[in-house]
Amino acid sequence: MLRIPKIFAVNVRHPSFHPLLSVSVTVSPPPLPKGKPMASRDSMVAEYAKSNRSSCKACSEAIKAKTLRLGLVSKGDGPYNVVKWHHLHCFPLPSHSPSSPETINGFSTLKSSDQEALKNLFAENVKSEEKVRAQFLLSVMKSSDQESLKKLFAENDKSEEKVHKAKRDVQNETQMSEEPNSKGMKLCTPDVIAMVNINFSVSDVTSKYKDATLLPKWKAFQTVIFLDRDDGLHDSTKIAAFDFDGCLAKTALARVGPNAWSLMHSSIPDRLQSLYNDGYKLVIFTNESNIERWKNKRQLAVDSKVGRLNNFIGKVKVPIQEI
Repeated sequence: MLRIPKIFAVNVRHPSFHPLLSVSVTVSPPPLPKGKPMASRDSMVAEYAKSNRSSCKACSEAIKAKTLRLGLVSKGDGPYNVVKWHHLHCFPLPSHSPSSPETINGFSTLKSSDQEALKNLFAENVKSEEKVRAQFLLSVMKSSDQESLKKLFAENDKSEEKVHKAKRDVQNETQMSEEPNSKGMKLCTPDVIAMVNINFSVSDVTSKYKDATLLPKWKAFQTVIFLDRDDGLHDSTKIAAFDFDGCLAKTALARVGPNAWSLMHSSIPDRLQSLYNDGYKLVIFTNESNIERWKNKRQLAVDSKVGRLNNFIGKVKVPIQEI
């Protein structure tokens, strides 16, 4: 199944562009510093409630015995772990999602119907996030860029529908061959696609992200922080998009601050300038988990990430759209 990539490029090909900066729909994360493992994140567990005593941390309602419950397991102050239980429909999946439902502790012990429910929950969450991302990107781009992306989305929708149709045809043929006497029987397995409608307004764009004040020219819309308009940035039907950490810049988890980075390669400024001169609009997509994790130090996390991006633009001396 085709999906809208988180990091993508449209018509990005340049004969002199070294493979070091090749643009692709997937970008590898930066390597972890040696000897300093990544901080542990909450693990996820699925099981059936043993009694009626547990309550959902999201809605505070009791979780009935023998019903499916999902838990976030974190390290407690003592030798024991702390588990926060949730109903299936209450679980905060976007912020605590593992790579796939099969990796959840206890998944293999669940009933097939509950396993399928978890898989559907993950699939709907992925599609919802893709819709939000796509709608936002369209809202901040000029008409020329919007038309290019709309064509890409339309082609993806057609391809996805072909996959669904082929799958349904195979399932129907299989069922008819296994049950020759059940004439007229039709397989009813509709695909439910999560649709997200966003009413975007200029008044929704602010110069603060939650309780953190953004640097000049930077704006926030819901959970997205972006550079409103860099001087010299031109609109184009050709877009070259990059990840920041591990693709353009070297960073480390243990280092914090606007100057805690370096170029991945000394030739990056010249190569970005070459793309800009050839008419490409340059875009950087990046994320920063510390902005959400450091609730008491969110301003520090915002200043660190946004400051690095500002300093990168100053270093390469090329106008770039940053999200």
